[in-house]
Amino acid sequence: MAWHGRLLRVDLTAGTCTEEALNMEWAQAYLGSRGLATKYLVEEMDPKADALSPENVLIFATGPLTGTTAPTGGRYTVVTKGALTNAAASSNSGGYFGGELKLAGWDMVICQGRSPRPVYLYIKDDHAELIDAEGFIWGKSVWDTEPAIKARHQDGAIKIASIGRAGENLNRYACVMNDLDRAAGRSGVGAVMGSKNLKAIAVRGTRGVAVNDSDAFAAAVEHAANELAINQTRKDLTRTGTLSMIDVTQAFGSLPTRNNQDVQFEGTGNLGPAAMTKVRRSDGSANLVKNRACFACTIGCQRASKMDPTHFAAKGEGRERYRNVSGGLEYESAYSLGPMVGVDDIEAATFANFVCNEDGMDPISFGATVAAAMELYEEGVITDAETGGVAYTFGSAEALCRAAEEAGTGTGFGKDLGLGSKRLCEKYGRPELAMVAKGQEFPGYDGRSMQGMGLAYATSNRGACHLRADPYEDDFSGGKLDGKARIVKDSQDSNAAIDSVGICAFPMMVWGLDEVASLVNAGCEGEWTVDRLNETGERIWNMERQFNLDAGMTAADDTLPHRILKEAAKSGSGKGRVCELDTMLPQYYELRGWTADGRPKTETMQRLGLA
Repeated sequence: MAWHGRLLRVDLTAGTCTEEALNMEWAQAYLGSRGLATKYLVEEMDPKADALSPENVLIFATGPLTGTTAPTGGRYTVVTKGALTNAAASSNSGGYFGGELKLAGWDMVICQGRSPRPVYLYIKDDHAELIDAEGFIWGKSVWDTEPAIKARHQDGAIKIASIGRAGENLNRYACVMNDLDRAAGRSGVGAVMGSKNLKAIAVRGTRGVAVNDSDAFAAAVEHAANELAINQTRKDLTRTGTLSMIDVTQAFGSLPTRNNQDVQFEGTGNLGPAAMTKVRRSDGSANLVKNRACFACTIGCQRASKMDPTHFAAKGEGRERYRNVSGGLEYESAYSLGPMVGVDDIEAATFANFVCNEDGMDPISFGATVAAAMELYEEGVITDAETGGVAYTFGSAEALCRAAEEAGTGTGFGKDLGLGSKRLCEKYGRPELAMVAKGQEFPGYDGRSMQGMGLAYATSNRGACHLRADPYEDDFSGGKLDGKARIVKDSQDSNAAIDSVGICAFPMMVWGLDEVASLVNAGCEGEWTVDRLNETGERIWNMERQFNLDAGMTAADDTLPHRILKEAAKSGSGKGRVCELDTMLPQYYELRGWTADGRPKTETMQRLGLA
């Protein structure tokens, strides 16, 4: 129960949609969503296959708690080999699409091959078909695609996951967007979708989700929801969203600024929660309109924003859509479209974020790529000849806004920006200026003052990520190295399990893993304990690691840029320090049960049922 026990296989090459039984033995070992979908990926594709080839597999997967009343039980994951990283990719999203897919009766959708023409997948409960997208929605933005599909099918309740023009143009950090401004954002999963000529998946579900023990599940849900309701951290997240983190990292000195040349930014006062709620003189409104929540969410961390209509990026004919309410800045987008590029204009950052939603781009990778381009420009490596006459200097709001539009449409210098910072910097002979791990751009935490995060970036299976491990509390408490490897390893395992259940990571700011175990145990068949969840997460982590090794990665990929390893932080709590990865990494390998060259030992794989 909680699992429907079935998946939809979509052969894009043949144009067929076929129901299959879900492998329940695998479900018991990997749960669902990230874990179970990665198991299917491992079994069904050659890890060495090119990420943009028909041989790659693209999976949309729910978890067993997706679509239930479990608090935040609306998550789904897109799993594939990432176009940005050439590594195992699992990109998680909220909104309402995941819940709708589960309500339609499907645990996952596996897309294989490549359609000979642009199509979209339409699902209504048991019915599934591929429909021609050429001349209809191909070439359109996300913001135009969703209403067009709803109008064609005369159903405003349809939930849609789609790519924008960035995905069609194979921008390496293209997202899969759903509900207009929610994103399966990282690793280039949208580029993989575009390479398959699959524009969108539209779902309408009415079947519901059954759980194993409804009384026990209702009690577990009530207890978990009450824990969230009374907690101050939850209340703060509802009030300010994640954006308040910008004040924390600024004060601590871990805020990546100007392509990680600095760790503190003088303009945070113009970007944080206070700036977002400040009433403008121009129209008597604030940037923040309201907060919003995803399916079954009792937190409501989303921000809905409206731009200043007099701002240069929003005013004028043809710019009306940018004057409407849409998904606003959260911490990661504010960092990447603000301090990372040296811009303290909240309206410009909001515009760039709107365009990322509109055309389906990861704002973290986009902003960090623009930051790399700005450093290349300031050093004279690229010039106006490459940028089309735009001065890519740090702090230029005009350059940021122009970059967003060109990267989204794949025009002008946007073609280079669409490569991502690693490929961009390699193209222009300065690979050391790309702030990446395994080809994926850094989120908003500097690994010199936050040593645990540095280790987490280097060892993350999907490239630099702030959600794969949870060293925050320990990192913010000081710079000691003792215990970092253990914290990173253990939290990587527990987070892998949480990602595979179908709930959001944010309740874990309040809950312990025992709350999750209670929900899963009541909802699913079998006995689920904290220990079993941790072991499941460890199994998932090692499976992803082996996929990456089979794809050609080595321990040499568990590293960070020269700037983080050799150039000391200039200010803040980590002043004078570099990331001491060479000390932490051997400890991490040992705790993982891996060899000195980062390969899981035979006994580790056997213990986890992977050999």
